Amino acid sequence: MSRLPLIAASALSLTLAACGGNEAALDPALGYGPNPTLPDPSPQRVPTVKVAKAVGWPAGAAPTPAAGYRVQAFASGLDHPRWLYRLPNGDMLVAETNAPPRPEGKSGGVRGWIEGLFMKKAGARAPSANRITLLRDADGDGVAETRTAFLENLTSPVGMALVGDTLYVANADAVVAFPYQAGQTRIAAAPRRIAALPAGRNHHWTKSLVASADGTRLYVGVGSNSNIGENGLAEEEGRAAIHEIDVATGAGRIFASGLRNPVGMAWQPDSGKLWVSVNERDALGNDLVPDYMTSVTPGGFYGWPWSYYGSIVDARVEPSSPDMVARALRPDYALGAHTASLGLTFGEGSLFPDRYRGGAFVGQHGSWNREPRSGYRVIFVPFSGGVPAGPPEEILTGFLDDEGQAMGRPVGVQFDGAGALLVADDVGNVVWRVSPAP
Repeated sequence: MSRLPLIAASALSLTLAACGGNEAALDPALGYGPNPTLPDPSPQRVPTVKVAKAVGWPAGAAPTPAAGYRVQAFASGLDHPRWLYRLPNGDMLVAETNAPPRPEGKSGGVRGWIEGLFMKKAGARAPSANRITLLRDADGDGVAETRTAFLENLTSPVGMALVGDTLYVANADAVVAFPYQAGQTRIAAAPRRIAALPAGRNHHWTKSLVASADGTRLYVGVGSNSNIGENGLAEEEGRAAIHEIDVATGAGRIFASGLRNPVGMAWQPDSGKLWVSVNERDALGNDLVPDYMTSVTPGGFYGWPWSYYGSIVDARVEPSSPDMVARALRPDYALGAHTASLGLTFGEGSLFPDRYRGGAFVGQHGSWNREPRSGYRVIFVPFSGGVPAGPPEEILTGFLDDEGQAMGRPVGVQFDGAGALLVADDVGNVVWRVSPAP
Protein backbone atom coordinates (compact mmCIF):
# COMPACT_ATOMS: atom_id res chain seq x y z
CA MET A 1 0.00 0.00 0.00
CA SER A 2 1.31 3.48 -0.82
CA ARG A 3 1.97 6.09 1.86
CA LEU A 4 -0.99 8.27 0.86
CA PRO A 5 -3.64 5.57 1.40
CA LEU A 6 -2.04 4.74 4.72
CA ILE A 7 -2.35 8.37 5.80
CA ALA A 8 -5.91 8.51 4.53
CA ALA A 9 -6.78 5.31 6.38
CA SER A 10 -5.31 6.60 9.63
CA ALA A 11 -7.08 9.92 9.19
CA LEU A 12 -10.35 8.04 8.62
CA SER A 13 -9.79 6.02 11.79
CA LEU A 14 -9.29 9.18 13.78
CA THR A 15 -12.31 10.81 12.19
CA LEU A 16 -14.46 7.81 13.03
CA ALA A 17 -13.16 7.86 16.59
CA ALA A 18 -14.00 11.54 16.82
CA CYS A 19 -17.50 11.13 15.41
CA GLY A 20 -18.49 7.75 16.84
CA GLY A 21 -21.29 7.48 19.31
CA ASN A 22 -19.26 6.02 22.20
CA GLU A 23 -20.00 8.67 24.79
CA ALA A 24 -18.94 8.40 28.41
CA ALA A 25 -21.34 6.30 30.48
CA LEU A 26 -20.08 7.32 33.91
CA ASP A 27 -21.26 10.33 35.89
CA PRO A 28 -18.12 12.55 35.74
CA ALA A 29 -18.37 13.19 39.50
CA LEU A 30 -17.62 9.50 40.10
CA GLY A 31 -14.18 9.97 38.57
CA TYR A 32 -13.12 12.28 41.41
CA GLY A 33 -12.05 11.75 44.99
CA PRO A 34 -10.02 9.23 46.99
CA ASN A 35 -12.04 6.26 45.71
CA PRO A 36 -13.06 6.93 42.11
CA THR A 37 -15.25 4.52 40.16
CA LEU A 38 -13.01 2.67 37.70
CA PRO A 39 -15.03 0.87 35.00
CA ASP A 40 -13.71 -2.00 32.93
CA PRO A 41 -11.26 -0.80 30.29
CA SER A 42 -12.29 -0.48 26.64
CA PRO A 43 -8.97 -0.53 24.76
CA GLN A 44 -8.98 1.59 21.59
CA ARG A 45 -6.61 1.14 18.66
CA VAL A 46 -7.01 4.86 18.10
CA PRO A 47 -8.17 7.06 20.98
CA THR A 48 -11.37 9.05 20.85
CA VAL A 49 -10.70 12.50 19.40
CA LYS A 50 -12.98 15.34 20.48
CA VAL A 51 -10.89 18.47 20.04
CA ALA A 52 -12.14 21.87 21.15
CA LYS A 53 -10.97 24.22 18.42
CA ALA A 54 -8.92 27.10 19.84
CA VAL A 55 -10.63 30.38 18.92
CA GLY A 56 -9.58 32.84 21.67
CA TRP A 57 -11.73 35.27 23.61
CA PRO A 58 -14.12 37.65 21.86
CA ALA A 59 -13.68 41.29 22.80
CA GLY A 60 -14.91 41.91 26.33
CA ALA A 61 -15.39 38.22 27.14
CA ALA A 62 -13.90 36.43 30.16
CA PRO A 63 -14.30 33.15 32.04
CA THR A 64 -16.92 32.83 34.76
CA PRO A 65 -15.82 32.94 38.42
CA ALA A 66 -17.61 31.22 41.30
CA ALA A 67 -20.39 33.15 43.02
CA GLY A 68 -18.99 35.90 45.20
CA TYR A 69 -15.83 36.31 43.11
CA ARG A 70 -14.75 38.41 40.18
CA VAL A 71 -12.26 37.84 37.39
CA GLN A 72 -10.15 40.37 35.50
CA ALA A 73 -7.30 40.21 33.03
CA PHE A 74 -4.08 40.65 34.98
CA ALA A 75 -2.18 40.66 31.67
CA SER A 76 -3.30 39.97 28.08
CA GLY A 77 -1.74 39.73 24.63
CA LEU A 78 0.81 37.16 25.82
CA ASP A 79 2.27 34.35 23.71
CA HIS A 80 1.05 30.98 25.01
CA PRO A 81 1.44 31.74 28.74
CA ARG A 82 1.67 28.42 30.53
CA TRP A 83 3.32 28.62 33.96
CA LEU A 84 3.50 31.16 36.80
CA TYR A 85 5.90 31.95 39.61
CA ARG A 86 5.80 34.69 42.26
CA LEU A 87 8.99 36.44 43.31
CA PRO A 88 9.40 37.61 46.93
CA ASN A 89 8.73 41.27 46.03
CA GLY A 90 5.40 40.34 44.41
CA ASP A 91 6.54 40.43 40.80
CA MET A 92 5.02 37.60 38.77
CA LEU A 93 6.94 35.57 36.22
CA VAL A 94 5.07 33.87 33.39
CA ALA A 95 6.64 31.29 31.08
CA GLU A 96 5.54 31.97 27.49
CA THR A 97 6.33 28.60 26.02
CA ASN A 98 5.34 25.71 23.80
CA ALA A 99 6.69 22.34 22.75
CA PRO A 100 10.17 22.19 21.22
CA PRO A 101 10.55 20.74 17.70
CA ARG A 102 10.82 16.98 17.68
CA PRO A 103 14.03 15.47 16.31
CA GLU A 104 13.90 13.98 12.84
CA GLY A 105 12.61 10.41 12.95
CA LYS A 106 10.91 10.94 16.33
CA SER A 107 7.58 12.33 15.15
CA GLY A 108 5.56 9.21 15.95
CA GLY A 109 4.94 8.26 12.31
CA VAL A 110 1.66 8.78 10.50
CA ARG A 111 -0.38 8.55 13.71
CA GLY A 112 1.84 11.16 15.35
CA TRP A 113 1.52 13.42 12.31
CA ILE A 114 -2.27 13.21 12.33
CA GLU A 115 -2.51 13.68 16.08
CA GLY A 116 -0.27 16.71 15.61
CA LEU A 117 -2.88 18.20 13.30
CA PHE A 118 -5.52 17.82 16.01
CA MET A 119 -3.19 19.33 18.59
CA LYS A 120 -2.60 22.29 16.27
CA LYS A 121 -6.37 22.75 16.11
CA ALA A 122 -6.36 22.78 19.92
CA GLY A 123 -3.72 25.52 19.97
CA ALA A 124 -0.80 23.31 21.03
CA ARG A 125 1.57 23.38 18.05
CA ALA A 126 2.62 27.03 17.68
CA PRO A 127 6.35 27.88 17.82
CA SER A 128 7.57 28.50 21.34
CA ALA A 129 8.33 32.07 22.44
CA ASN A 130 11.02 30.59 24.72
CA ARG A 131 10.62 33.53 27.07
CA ILE A 132 9.88 34.33 30.69
CA THR A 133 8.08 37.64 31.11
CA LEU A 134 7.94 39.72 34.28
CA LEU A 135 4.57 41.24 35.26
CA ARG A 136 4.35 43.92 37.95
CA ASP A 137 1.24 45.44 39.52
CA ALA A 138 2.79 48.28 41.50
CA ASP A 139 -0.44 50.18 42.19
CA GLY A 140 -2.36 47.11 43.38
CA ASP A 141 -5.35 47.47 41.06
CA GLY A 142 -5.18 43.87 39.87
CA VAL A 143 -3.72 44.71 36.46
CA ALA A 144 -0.01 44.50 35.65
CA GLU A 145 1.10 47.87 34.30
CA THR A 146 4.72 46.77 33.86
CA ARG A 147 5.69 43.99 31.45
CA THR A 148 9.28 43.17 30.51
CA ALA A 149 11.10 40.33 28.76
CA PHE A 150 12.78 38.97 31.88
CA LEU A 151 14.61 36.03 30.25
CA GLU A 152 14.82 35.19 26.55
CA ASN A 153 16.26 32.55 24.24
CA LEU A 154 15.34 29.70 26.54
CA THR A 155 14.34 26.17 25.45
CA SER A 156 10.63 25.62 26.07
CA PRO A 157 10.87 26.76 29.72
CA VAL A 158 8.24 25.87 32.31
CA GLY A 159 9.28 25.49 35.97
CA MET A 160 10.90 28.34 37.94
CA ALA A 161 12.27 28.53 41.48
CA LEU A 162 14.22 31.24 43.32
CA VAL A 163 16.71 30.14 45.97
CA GLY A 164 18.53 33.04 47.59
CA ASP A 165 19.95 35.12 44.77
CA THR A 166 19.74 32.36 42.15
CA LEU A 167 16.80 31.78 39.84
CA TYR A 168 16.47 28.23 38.51
CA VAL A 169 14.58 27.50 35.30
CA ALA A 170 13.55 24.09 33.98
CA ASN A 171 14.03 24.07 30.22
CA ALA A 172 12.83 21.09 28.21
CA ASP A 173 16.37 19.67 28.22
CA ALA A 174 18.10 21.00 31.34
CA VAL A 175 17.83 22.92 34.59
CA VAL A 176 19.71 26.20 34.26
CA ALA A 177 20.50 28.99 36.74
CA PHE A 178 20.70 32.78 36.57
CA PRO A 179 21.83 35.42 39.08
CA TYR A 180 18.93 37.46 40.42
CA GLN A 181 18.70 40.81 42.20
CA ALA A 182 15.48 41.89 43.90
CA GLY A 183 13.47 44.27 41.77
CA GLN A 184 15.30 43.78 38.50
CA THR A 185 13.10 43.57 35.42
CA ARG A 186 15.50 41.82 33.05
CA ILE A 187 18.33 39.30 33.32
CA ALA A 188 20.96 39.45 30.60
CA ALA A 189 23.44 36.96 32.10
CA ALA A 190 24.13 33.70 30.30
CA PRO A 191 22.54 30.57 31.80
CA ARG A 192 24.59 28.27 34.00
CA ARG A 193 23.76 24.61 33.38
CA ILE A 194 22.91 22.72 36.57
CA ALA A 195 21.69 19.33 35.34
CA ALA A 196 20.62 17.72 32.08
CA LEU A 197 17.05 16.46 31.75
CA PRO A 198 15.66 13.72 29.48
CA ALA A 199 14.73 15.29 26.15
CA GLY A 200 14.65 13.88 22.60
CA ARG A 201 11.19 12.86 21.37
CA ASN A 202 9.53 14.82 24.20
CA HIS A 203 6.10 13.25 23.90
CA HIS A 204 5.56 15.08 27.20
CA TRP A 205 7.87 18.07 27.11
CA THR A 206 6.99 20.23 30.11
CA LYS A 207 9.41 20.19 33.05
CA SER A 208 7.92 21.56 36.26
CA LEU A 209 10.16 22.63 39.13
CA VAL A 210 10.01 23.32 42.88
CA ALA A 211 12.71 23.83 45.49
CA SER A 212 12.91 22.26 48.95
CA ALA A 213 12.18 24.52 51.92
CA ASP A 214 15.90 24.84 52.74
CA GLY A 215 16.84 25.47 49.11
CA THR A 216 19.34 22.62 48.91
CA ARG A 217 17.35 20.44 46.51
CA LEU A 218 15.30 20.91 43.37
CA TYR A 219 12.47 18.64 42.25
CA VAL A 220 11.70 18.33 38.54
CA GLY A 221 8.69 16.62 36.96
CA VAL A 222 9.56 14.68 33.78
CA GLY A 223 6.78 13.09 31.71
CA SER A 224 6.88 9.88 29.70
CA ASN A 225 7.92 9.66 26.06
CA SER A 226 4.78 7.75 25.09
CA ASN A 227 1.32 6.72 26.19
CA ILE A 228 2.21 3.26 27.57
CA GLY A 229 5.83 2.67 26.53
CA GLU A 230 5.03 1.87 22.90
CA ASN A 231 8.29 3.47 21.73
CA GLY A 232 10.28 1.03 23.85
CA LEU A 233 11.29 1.31 27.49
CA ALA A 234 14.80 2.41 26.51
CA GLU A 235 13.24 5.76 25.55
CA GLU A 236 11.71 6.01 29.00
CA GLU A 237 14.98 6.05 30.91
CA GLY A 238 14.66 8.74 33.57
CA ARG A 239 11.16 9.64 32.45
CA ALA A 240 7.70 9.34 34.02
CA ALA A 241 9.40 10.43 37.22
CA ILE A 242 10.23 13.22 39.63
CA HIS A 243 13.95 13.95 39.78
CA GLU A 244 15.69 15.27 42.88
CA ILE A 245 18.72 17.46 42.12
CA ASP A 246 21.36 18.57 44.62
CA VAL A 247 21.80 22.31 44.08
CA ALA A 248 25.43 22.38 45.19
CA THR A 249 26.69 19.57 42.97
CA GLY A 250 24.07 19.07 40.26
CA ALA A 251 23.91 15.38 41.16
CA GLY A 252 20.49 13.84 40.71
CA ARG A 253 18.44 10.80 41.56
CA ILE A 254 14.92 9.53 40.87
CA PHE A 255 12.77 10.70 43.78
CA ALA A 256 9.58 8.92 42.63
CA SER A 257 8.68 7.01 39.45
CA GLY A 258 5.81 5.42 37.56
CA LEU A 259 4.13 8.84 37.19
CA ARG A 260 3.08 9.05 33.53
CA ASN A 261 3.16 12.84 33.29
CA PRO A 262 3.86 14.62 36.59
CA VAL A 263 3.19 18.30 36.01
CA GLY A 264 2.13 20.71 38.77
CA MET A 265 4.07 20.31 42.02
CA ALA A 266 3.64 22.15 45.31
CA TRP A 267 4.34 21.72 49.03
CA GLN A 268 1.21 21.19 51.11
CA PRO A 269 1.63 23.70 53.96
CA ASP A 270 0.10 21.65 56.79
CA SER A 271 1.86 18.34 56.18
CA GLY A 272 4.99 19.70 54.50
CA LYS A 273 4.64 16.96 51.86
CA LEU A 274 5.26 17.34 48.17
CA TRP A 275 2.12 16.94 46.05
CA VAL A 276 1.95 16.47 42.28
CA SER A 277 -0.77 16.49 39.62
CA VAL A 278 -0.40 13.62 37.13
CA ASN A 279 -1.92 13.01 33.69
CA GLU A 280 -2.79 9.35 33.27
CA ARG A 281 -2.91 7.14 30.16
CA ASP A 282 -5.15 7.28 27.09
CA ALA A 283 -7.10 4.90 24.84
CA LEU A 284 -8.87 2.85 27.52
CA GLY A 285 -12.19 4.61 27.05
CA ASN A 286 -13.87 7.88 27.93
CA ASP A 287 -14.01 7.10 31.65
CA LEU A 288 -10.46 5.78 32.10
CA VAL A 289 -8.00 6.58 33.43
CA PRO A 290 -8.65 9.48 35.84
CA ASP A 291 -5.90 12.02 36.20
CA TYR A 292 -4.93 12.45 39.83
CA MET A 293 -3.05 14.39 42.45
CA THR A 294 -1.09 12.64 45.14
CA SER A 295 1.37 13.19 47.93
CA VAL A 296 4.75 11.89 46.83
CA THR A 297 6.39 9.06 48.77
CA PRO A 298 10.20 9.22 48.43
CA GLY A 299 11.27 6.21 46.39
CA GLY A 300 7.64 5.43 45.57
CA PHE A 301 6.51 3.78 42.33
CA TYR A 302 3.04 4.64 40.97
CA GLY A 303 2.47 2.01 38.31
CA TRP A 304 3.21 3.44 34.88
CA PRO A 305 3.27 1.84 32.39
CA TRP A 306 2.30 -1.58 33.77
CA SER A 307 -0.63 -0.62 35.97
CA TYR A 308 -2.86 2.25 37.03
CA TYR A 309 -4.46 3.18 40.33
CA GLY A 310 -2.20 0.86 42.17
CA SER A 311 -2.38 -2.72 40.97
CA ILE A 312 -4.90 -2.50 38.08
CA VAL A 313 -2.93 -4.11 35.27
CA ASP A 314 -2.86 -2.51 31.81
CA ALA A 315 -2.91 -5.64 29.64
CA ARG A 316 -1.71 -3.67 26.60
CA VAL A 317 1.79 -3.23 28.02
CA GLU A 318 4.35 -5.82 26.91
CA PRO A 319 6.31 -7.36 28.43
CA SER A 320 4.32 -7.49 31.63
CA SER A 321 5.98 -6.93 35.01
CA PRO A 322 4.12 -8.46 37.98
CA ASP A 323 6.95 -7.44 40.33
CA MET A 324 6.55 -3.77 39.42
CA VAL A 325 2.76 -3.97 39.67
CA ALA A 326 3.11 -5.38 43.18
CA ARG A 327 5.14 -2.27 44.16
CA ALA A 328 2.68 0.26 42.75
CA LEU A 329 1.21 2.83 45.13
CA ARG A 330 -2.38 4.02 44.83
CA PRO A 331 -2.70 7.81 44.34
CA ASP A 332 -4.52 9.95 46.87
CA TYR A 333 -7.19 11.79 44.87
CA ALA A 334 -8.66 11.34 41.38
CA LEU A 335 -9.24 14.42 39.20
CA GLY A 336 -11.46 13.04 36.44
CA ALA A 337 -10.71 11.17 33.23
CA HIS A 338 -8.78 13.05 30.54
CA THR A 339 -9.15 16.42 32.28
CA ALA A 340 -5.46 17.24 31.67
CA SER A 341 -5.04 18.50 35.22
CA LEU A 342 -1.80 20.49 34.99
CA GLY A 343 -1.55 23.43 37.39
CA LEU A 344 -1.43 22.83 41.15
CA THR A 345 -1.03 25.22 44.05
CA PHE A 346 -2.26 25.42 47.63
CA GLY A 347 -4.35 28.22 49.08
CA GLU A 348 -2.45 30.96 50.92
CA GLY A 349 -2.89 34.51 52.15
CA SER A 350 -5.90 36.17 53.74
CA LEU A 351 -7.77 37.53 50.71
CA PHE A 352 -9.74 34.30 50.20
CA PRO A 353 -11.81 32.98 53.14
CA ASP A 354 -10.00 30.84 55.71
CA ARG A 355 -11.40 27.55 54.42
CA TYR A 356 -9.36 27.86 51.22
CA ARG A 357 -6.03 27.97 53.02
CA GLY A 358 -4.10 24.76 52.53
CA GLY A 359 -6.55 23.40 49.95
CA ALA A 360 -5.57 22.54 46.40
CA PHE A 361 -6.32 24.70 43.37
CA VAL A 362 -6.02 22.76 40.11
CA GLY A 363 -5.90 24.08 36.55
CA GLN A 364 -7.65 21.58 34.26
CA HIS A 365 -6.44 22.27 30.73
CA GLY A 366 -9.22 20.16 29.23
CA SER A 367 -9.60 16.96 27.23
CA TRP A 368 -8.94 16.36 23.56
CA ASN A 369 -9.85 12.67 23.69
CA ARG A 370 -13.12 12.34 25.57
CA GLU A 371 -16.78 12.46 24.57
CA PRO A 372 -18.17 14.60 26.06
CA ARG A 373 -15.35 16.98 26.87
CA SER A 374 -14.02 17.23 30.41
CA GLY A 375 -11.92 19.76 32.32
CA TYR A 376 -11.61 23.29 30.93
CA ARG A 377 -11.90 24.82 34.38
CA VAL A 378 -10.11 25.63 37.63
CA ILE A 379 -11.25 23.66 40.65
CA PHE A 380 -10.64 23.74 44.40
CA VAL A 381 -10.31 20.63 46.57
CA PRO A 382 -10.61 21.30 50.32
CA PHE A 383 -7.97 19.80 52.64
CA SER A 384 -8.02 19.07 56.36
CA GLY A 385 -5.01 17.90 58.32
CA GLY A 386 -2.92 17.85 55.15
CA VAL A 387 -5.20 15.51 53.16
CA PRO A 388 -8.15 16.03 50.77
CA ALA A 389 -11.42 16.43 52.64
CA GLY A 390 -14.25 16.83 50.16
CA PRO A 391 -15.45 16.97 46.56
CA PRO A 392 -14.07 19.49 44.07
CA GLU A 393 -15.59 22.94 43.76
CA GLU A 394 -15.54 25.05 40.59
CA ILE A 395 -13.58 28.29 40.88
CA LEU A 396 -13.33 29.38 37.23
CA THR A 397 -15.38 28.02 34.32
CA GLY A 398 -16.75 29.20 30.97
CA PHE A 399 -13.67 28.48 28.85
CA LEU A 400 -15.78 26.83 26.11
CA ASP A 401 -18.28 28.73 23.98
CA ASP A 402 -21.77 27.51 23.03
CA GLU A 403 -20.32 25.61 20.06
CA GLY A 404 -17.78 23.77 22.21
CA GLN A 405 -14.84 25.83 20.97
CA ALA A 406 -12.07 26.81 23.36
CA MET A 407 -11.91 30.52 24.04
CA GLY A 408 -9.25 29.67 26.62
CA ARG A 409 -7.59 26.77 28.42
CA PRO A 410 -6.33 27.12 32.02
CA VAL A 411 -2.86 25.80 32.87
CA GLY A 412 -0.67 27.13 35.68
CA VAL A 413 -2.21 28.52 38.87
CA GLN A 414 -0.47 30.68 41.48
CA PHE A 415 -1.35 33.24 44.13
CA ASP A 416 -0.15 36.82 43.74
CA GLY A 417 1.32 38.91 46.54
CA ALA A 418 -2.10 40.27 47.54
CA GLY A 419 -3.62 36.79 47.82
CA ALA A 420 -5.62 36.66 44.56
CA LEU A 421 -5.47 33.56 42.36
CA LEU A 422 -3.74 33.97 39.00
CA VAL A 423 -4.50 31.56 36.15
CA ALA A 424 -2.38 31.22 33.01
CA ASP A 425 -4.58 30.73 29.91
CA ASP A 426 -2.46 29.50 27.00
CA VAL A 427 -5.20 29.66 24.35
CA GLY A 428 -6.66 33.03 25.36
CA ASN A 429 -3.10 34.37 25.90
CA VAL A 430 -4.21 35.94 29.17
CA VAL A 431 -3.29 35.68 32.82
CA TRP A 432 -6.58 35.91 34.70
CA ARG A 433 -6.92 37.17 38.27
CA VAL A 434 -9.64 35.79 40.56
CA SER A 435 -10.47 37.62 43.78
CA PRO A 436 -13.47 38.07 46.10
CA ALA A 437 -16.00 40.50 44.66
CA PRO A 438 -16.11 43.92 46.31
